[in-house]
This record gives sequence, C-alpha cells and structure tokens, in this order.
Amino acid sequence: MLLIADIDKTYDGGPHIQASLRIPHGASSTILFGPSGAGKTTVLRCIAGLEKLTAGKILFDGHEWTSVPPQKRPLGYLFQEYALFPHLRVRENIGYGVRHRTDVVERVAAKLNVHELLDRWPSELSGGQQQRVALARVLAREPRLLLLDEPLSALDAATRDHVRSELAHLLRGLGIPAIVVTHDWVDALTLGDQMVVMSAGRVLQTGPPREVFTRPQHREVAAAVGVETVVAGRVKRREGGLAILGVGSAQLAAADPGREDVDFYVCIRGEDVTVEKGRAEQSSARNHLSGIVVDVAPAGILTKVVLDVGFELIALVTRQAVADLELTKGADVFAVFKASAVHLIPKSA
Repeated sequence: MLLIADIDKTYDGGPHIQASLRIPHGASSTILFGPSGAGKTTVLRCIAGLEKLTAGKILFDGHEWTSVPPQKRPLGYLFQEYALFPHLRVRENIGYGVRHRTDVVERVAAKLNVHELLDRWPSELSGGQQQRVALARVLAREPRLLLLDEPLSALDAATRDHVRSELAHLLRGLGIPAIVVTHDWVDALTLGDQMVVMSAGRVLQTGPPREVFTRPQHREVAAAVGVETVVAGRVKRREGGLAILGVGSAQLAAADPGREDVDFYVCIRGEDVTVEKGRAEQSSARNHLSGIVVDVAPAGILTKVVLDVGFELIALVTRQAVADLELTKGADVFAVFKASAVHLIPKSA
C-alpha cells in the first residue's frame, strides 16, 4: 500500500471522525464522497498534518507520518479557495514554495498550459485559470501525493463542466496519486477511479465509483449518491429468479438478491422509470404500476415527476415527454421499469 490511513479524530464537544483509507501503489484518483459534515475535509487535513490525530496512524510508502509536520510531508494540498497570493503575479505564485526557481516554474507552467499567464495577476484570471495556476504551484514542489479539497466548488456551472473534464485529464496524465474531496456525483464519476463514501464521520462503502452508484450497500449511501426513490419493502415470494415485494400498497418485481432476508430498502433511480399514459402490454419491463402525478418540477435539463403508485416514486423525464404526455398534477399514468432497475439493500446491512 502506498498510503494506509487509520484516522480517529475527536473534537471537544464536537464530531467524532473515524475513517480508514487504503491506497495501493499505482492508484490514480480516490474520491472522498459524502454530504457536508461527513468528515471528508477532516480526513484530508489529518493526512496533510494540518489536524492532529486523537488516535490512529498514517503510513506513506512504509514511512510513519503521524508525527511528521506538514511541511515535511511530500504532498501537495489544493485548497477549495485556491488561495493564490493576490499581491504576486502568476510566476511568483507558482515559484513561491521552490525559491522561485525559474526552471521549475517554466516546466510546470508548460505542463499545465499556463505559460502565457505567468505575468498576470490572480485577479486577471478566470476561475479555470486560477485552478490551473494553484495546481501548478502545488506541483512545483514535486509532491508524491495530491490532496484536492472540493476543487470545483468555487466555479460557476458553465465553467465547472469544462474544468472538470480538464482536471480529469490532468490528474490521469500526471501520474501522481490524488485524493479528491467532493459531494458532487458528477465530479466523483468523472475524476475518480476509487470512491470512499462517508457519512456522519464514518466510511460506509468503498469501491469503483460506478459500482457504488449502481449498487449502494447502505441506505445512507443510496441517499448520498442521489438515488431518488428509497423505500422499505418486504419479499412476499420468490419465483424464477425474481423477488416479488410488497412496497406500500403496491407490488413490484426485482432481481432476487439470493439472500434469506425478507426486509429490504428498495432503491430505484429516476432515470430508470418510464412514465406512460396507457399500459404498454408489449413492454419487456416487469413492473407496470398505475398511479397519479403528485408533482412536476424542474431538475436541471430533465423534469422530476413525483408519482403516487402505492408509494412515492420519482421519475426523471424530458421536458418534451412532460408536454407530450400532458403530465400535470392528478393525471393518471403508469410507471414502467425493469426488475433489474430495482436495487435491494437488506435492512440487516
């Protein structure tokens, strides 16, 4: 393992953070994911040495870091606000930690494509340019580990989409392992190769981002990764590889998880639900639930349609579908989704 971090941090009268991270050699980007207050930044600051552990240990490439001061740790920390010095030009900002060595500044500036910005002031830069300059300053010290705290949160939505792709390309091309804190699922899927989900100071699940998003192992993880519908259900019977569950006053089919449990949390993503005005008898989907529209609200480029099908079910549909189907409050509809679109989390988990 390149990094072994067993972190136990208690604040007087405050939260208790207890998290373990394992990052192997050759790893690219590890995402620390979770809602605000989950403890993600505390974990990052403990690894950086900016917070003292209450208990635990930090080993980097076999070397004990627990009592090593921050300036002696071979890492680079990109703060959420970028923290560029406003009174220094870009050239001086990048060279600040390396005694303004011209060769290092020129090399790093070329690598991050900020060479033409070297004589500008930070106030003259766009958000994306500020981020690249801040990352260049971090890389000038030739770190062996990068720590990025919400690196895209300071950007507006339009800039964020562009810079996200740019940052993903940079991180994969640098060859330096990175730990990235974010609460945004698009950031997580774009930037990460491994994902650690935290909630209330604890690690709930670790795995590849797409696996975590499609197969959460805890109710809290399902909520954190944006599963729109999470409701309680009980298995009534099993047949032909399917589990037939009672959910509210409705009944639905899911792929049988092959466990003896009968009580589950039923998770359904909004984009997997199709809304129809009539029952499509030829559909291969196992679930056709009749219900009524409870609410219709914008959800970015899509529209969130809240349905009462015996339980509250959320569908994400296009604006054109809303218009074509005349989806308004009180409209009678069918919610259609495949058994494979239903993910079951045992309550015993």
